[in-house]
Amino acid sequence: MRILAVDPGQKNIGLALSDETATIANPLTIIKHIRREIDAAQVATIATEKDAELIVIGQSLDENGKPNFEGRRSARFAKALRTQTDLPIKLWDESYSTQYARQARIQMGVSRKKRSGHLDDIAATVILQSYLDAHRD
Repeated sequence: MRILAVDPGQKNIGLALSDETATIANPLTIIKHIRREIDAAQVATIATEKDAELIVIGQSLDENGKPNFEGRRSARFAKALRTQTDLPIKLWDESYSTQYARQARIQMGVSRKKRSGHLDDIAATVILQSYLDAHRD
């Protein structure tokens, strides 16, 4: 079962896709944020094209486990996406995913100059791998 992960941001939306066994997450692409409804339609189309059976959306939470401002934006994105697809959609805690993505690039030996680019697809990969690890049989 392939799973698509979404890291919704203010400027970019990172996407990651699992392998068919839902074991390993891989970066997929970054799409530019236009408008919630248009973004949701693009994600739904990509999910269909990639034969995803589930969509996981990163949601940031506060220290009490409640959605913060960005987390509420993710919930609104999930609501818009539900109007575009019949696939199941789950919100998943994305806390520190961007920091982990940045650290992963450092560990891979990416130069400081090249690390300044977008991390959205890597952050989506971190979110997805966290979800996959938590849901292993």
